[in-house]
Amino acid sequence: MGETAGAPLTGQVALDTGGGRGLGRAMARALAAAGAAVAVVARTREQLEETVALVGADGGRAAAVVADVAEPAAAEAERRLGPVDLLVNNAGVGPPVGLTWEIDPAAWWRTLEVNLRGPLLFARAVLPGMVARGRGRVVNVASGAGLGTGRHFSAYATSKAALIRLSEALAVEAGDAGVRVFAVDPGLVQTAMVTEVLESAEWSRLLPGIPARVAEGRDVPPERAAALVVRLATGAADALSGCYLTVQDDLPALVARAEEIRRDGLHRMGLVTAPRPAP
Repeated sequence: MGETAGAPLTGQVALDTGGGRGLGRAMARALAAAGAAVAVVARTREQLEETVALVGADGGRAAAVVADVAEPAAAEAERRLGPVDLLVNNAGVGPPVGLTWEIDPAAWWRTLEVNLRGPLLFARAVLPGMVARGRGRVVNVASGAGLGTGRHFSAYATSKAALIRLSEALAVEAGDAGVRVFAVDPGLVQTAMVTEVLESAEWSRLLPGIPARVAEGRDVPPERAAALVVRLATGAADALSGCYLTVQDDLPALVARAEEIRRDGLHRMGLVTAPRPAP
């Protein structure tokens, strides 16, 4: 899994938030294996050091940056590895579960701070440099929850819906400068949040779709979701900047339709459709 000569991301610097475990760790390893130097950001030093050690064992290069995503540390990442070419806003928290009017408003708002304000702050930190250099990519890890009703998890659904809209706005605003922005749904990956739902009888009752999908084998290996981020980082889907993409999408088919998608506004809120390969 180590970096090889001619790897597609050789010479690039990636900043991966939430890289201490789960999906973020899988992304860090995949990006490093593709040749990028990766700055991994999270709050827990031990988890970050574990990720960095795994990347090193794979033959890649990574640096740990301990920070809360609500207080971005992009400057530290650039000081250690160089200007950021790819920002992956992966860090997120699960929802307070229950009826919206019964949830502690501080807990509800904290979800927005991490899942929406965090990506905004990191984007603000790296986009000026990307725009000045005339290149760069931002991948915001969204969720199909942003397209649904958000029953019993309105904070999470609201944060992800807003993140999709933010991605569209950034793609338009930075597009003329050569920066590409995507919102990505990685599918149901067994993150700590999913595990918490599975282990809680109350959460499983309120969010029955999650344990049902896991039981049916419809969860997504983190490596598969990470592979999608690597493909976007290579520029293979730059024509789809501003789109909401899922791990099941047939990217080449969508790229072939990019002009139609832009013309008809099909990128908005999951309206892009294309034949999807079998899992």
